Amino acid sequence: MTEDKKQTTKLKGSQALLKCLVNEGVKTIFGYPGGAVLGLYDDLYMQKDLNHILVRHEQCAGFMADGYARVSGKPGIVLATSGPGATNIVTSLCNSHMDSVPIIALTGQVPTYGIGKDFFQEADITGITMPVVKHSYLVLEPTQVPKTVRKAFLISTTGRPGPVLIDLPKDVLAKTFDYSEGMETKFTLPGYKPTVKGNSRQIHTASKAILEAKKPILYIGGGVISSGASEEVLKLAETCSLPVTYTVMGKGAFPDNHFLNYGMLGMHGTAYANYAIHECDLLIAVGVRFDDRVTGKIETFAPDAKVIHIDIDPAEIGKNRTMRDVVDIPIVGDAKYVLIELNEKINGKKGNTSEWIKQLEDWKKQYPLDMPKDKTQVSPQQILLALNKYFKDAIFTVDVGQHQMWSAQYLEINKPRSWCSSSGLGAMGYGFPAALGAKAAMKDMGIDKPVVAITGDGGFQMNFQELATMVASDLPVTIILINNNNLGMVRQWQELFYNKHYSYIDWGSGNPDYIKLAEAFGVKGRKIETPEDVESAIQEAAKSKKSILLEFVIHYEANVWPIVPPGGSSHEMMGIDSDTLPKKPVNKDELKKIIKS
Repeated sequence: MTEDKKQTTKLKGSQALLKCLVNEGVKTIFGYPGGAVLGLYDDLYMQKDLNHILVRHEQCAGFMADGYARVSGKPGIVLATSGPGATNIVTSLCNSHMDSVPIIALTGQVPTYGIGKDFFQEADITGITMPVVKHSYLVLEPTQVPKTVRKAFLISTTGRPGPVLIDLPKDVLAKTFDYSEGMETKFTLPGYKPTVKGNSRQIHTASKAILEAKKPILYIGGGVISSGASEEVLKLAETCSLPVTYTVMGKGAFPDNHFLNYGMLGMHGTAYANYAIHECDLLIAVGVRFDDRVTGKIETFAPDAKVIHIDIDPAEIGKNRTMRDVVDIPIVGDAKYVLIELNEKINGKKGNTSEWIKQLEDWKKQYPLDMPKDKTQVSPQQILLALNKYFKDAIFTVDVGQHQMWSAQYLEINKPRSWCSSSGLGAMGYGFPAALGAKAAMKDMGIDKPVVAITGDGGFQMNFQELATMVASDLPVTIILINNNNLGMVRQWQELFYNKHYSYIDWGSGNPDYIKLAEAFGVKGRKIETPEDVESAIQEAAKSKKSILLEFVIHYEANVWPIVPPGGSSHEMMGIDSDTLPKKPVNKDELKKIIKS
């Protein structure tokens, strides 16, 4: 059939939008209605192919969409009205942008004739979000809706993933136009051509460097998960006997139970991973951005190493290493495709890393992760080890703070897309709504897998209203609330680096009764205050198919160890050796000595 004879259908902009979402494979939308999108919600009411989850706050809709995207690999969809509805999702968009998570944000807007005239609930959301999205669109004609949706999905999911925003004026959604199948594909994206295949010559150079290295280490991040390159990383590590360390974003990209896994590196990383980075002669960086929480003092990060940096975003290559030197072997391309070719060029050859592995094993025995000696109180480590025992194949989401770092250290995650963490932005309030998004993704995928939200009393108080969403939308989640009655990470920094000036971190008597709070929403709660009850409580939750909140009361002054002091080198950690780096507060003069040593 010729173009002009294609059958057309009269559709409103809102109807076309929903049709295009279905065509893109969307099953669930997280949203909150309001004036500018009431017409869209009216059409959504008639739509049988889309599930809408009504949140209690738009920020949480964005966090849920983020959790959905991380575990499913498909874009999460957030829908908000104009003005305050749209501005409420800015933090969640920034979160997804920082962590390269594909999100499609749909926002209502005042009618086109009112834009710029301060109409009721008007906000320039495309302008406001410009720094925190991969791209944004203001749709001015209903005929633009189909191709705009297709462009948004394409941009969000290709290259380095990220959020894309589509702003939809009320009259654009209400107008009708002649829709024909396939019109959404009639567009070009000049200048947008992400590099997928890496440079073969550079990959060949990298293969030679890996085989010649005596002390190599494979440093992986969230880009490995985004590209689906976990199997390729595993093959490379096993073939060449490469020790592996990961960022917070990279947790799950390489099995935690693998003998070549040396855990997370960086500010709260394992001592042996940080020592390995400092002593290595070759750093193979895949899907990472050399974040400051990983590198510490950039001049002393992997100081004697040749660097291979593989990343799909050319802007990341050498971005955070220019203070010292450039990357020795830069490779721009999708991690999966690059590693496939790299493995082919290595062709089963093995390097000589046995002495290096022995050194790492010695460090591992000498500097294990911290285990509290006081057995009379509940410890975070005890909680997390019990979760490893009873939730072996679960999805874990974390909020931000001490519990996040303890979880990154002690949780055993052996599969990609099983871990959700607000890593780049560090947005408190993320963990619980992200768990609901992850659970919705599991339901859409037909997978019966438990989802566990680990949170602190600070982060949970930011978004606990979503308990109502959990119950009303039948999204059963196990909530692990680690309660120390203060802002733990802030308190730890004030203890160590601000002379114990505890400035506004204590809830006092303002911490709510979390069990009564849970019960008010119809959720079972249990408070655990003694070590003897930890395992039984977690075992009970694992057996249940219903939502439950477990509140674990831990010591007020519990700290995360080790820690790299701010401005310090990554191999100069506090809290790994009671003889040289004591687990006690240090004053500013002592801190300067540690940093300079």
